[in-house]
Amino acid sequence: MPTTTATAFWTLAPGRGALCEEPLPAPEEGEVRVRARYSGISRGTEALVFNGEVPPSEHQRMRAPFQAGDFPGPVKYGYASVGVVEDGPPALRGREVFCLHPHQDRYVVPADAVVPLPEALPAERAVLAANMETALNGVWDAAPRPGDRIAVVGAGVVGALVAHLCASLPGTRVELIDIDPGRAALARALGMAFRSPDAASGDADLVFHVSGAPQGLEHALTLAGFEATLVEMSWYGRQRVCLPLGEAFHARRLTLLSSQVGSVAPARRARWSHRRRLGLALELLADPCLDALIEAESPFADLPELMPRLARVRGALCHRLRYA
Repeated sequence: MPTTTATAFWTLAPGRGALCEEPLPAPEEGEVRVRARYSGISRGTEALVFNGEVPPSEHQRMRAPFQAGDFPGPVKYGYASVGVVEDGPPALRGREVFCLHPHQDRYVVPADAVVPLPEALPAERAVLAANMETALNGVWDAAPRPGDRIAVVGAGVVGALVAHLCASLPGTRVELIDIDPGRAALARALGMAFRSPDAASGDADLVFHVSGAPQGLEHALTLAGFEATLVEMSWYGRQRVCLPLGEAFHARRLTLLSSQVGSVAPARRARWSHRRRLGLALELLADPCLDALIEAESPFADLPELMPRLARVRGALCHRLRYA
């Protein structure tokens, strides 16, 4: 008997979620049915969604590709699903794929919405694809050069991936900076230097801010050298941010640059589609050291009780969900 229902996680109201059963249509021509194996919780963005902190002005821009419902809720949200194609075009049937889909055990989407995993990439690590896509876009926006001194403030998943990408450039000196001394172990696993904020070198050619905290952005400004660029990759929801732009900001002729994954970086936009960028993000996850970014794993069935706890801790690493 073909499966006719699916189970999905919905945020019913700020701070409260549940698993809900919904109809699962049969795939039509040009569609696939995917059985989820894993999904990743994007801690920063999904915490804002779960806590009802998406500003009304951003309700449309914040919509995920296969989101159902509206902010603040009920809403079905998420964008890091890895599964197996159960039905669809012969070339995809049985393939492991990534899809920007909410947390759901089975789903039907257009065939061009799934990206097959590279052979070298385990499904368990592929849940980091959306985070890697964000990091890749940020690096494209920043355009680092060989030999640059690069400071990355915020050792969460995206910050660590930005540092990982920058460290692959010849001659770069990358420091991963965080207030949590426990992130030193993560930096070691990724093969790069870790610094507490007061021990960071400063005078950087390029600074990325990825901590999600206004205090982190304020500190990031102090690390930028003369005529350096600071790339702001954090998103604050309703929170207002005040910056000391009356201090050395103008004297050092700093550039404050926004990077957001919703659009392909301008220097690549004419030639790179979102799908091509996501395909590259999957290829860049082949390094086994990136398993250090997976903090823990839980059964999908535990998500209603788990999500309130995860949403209280900002800046944590990826929590992976396992489907039966």
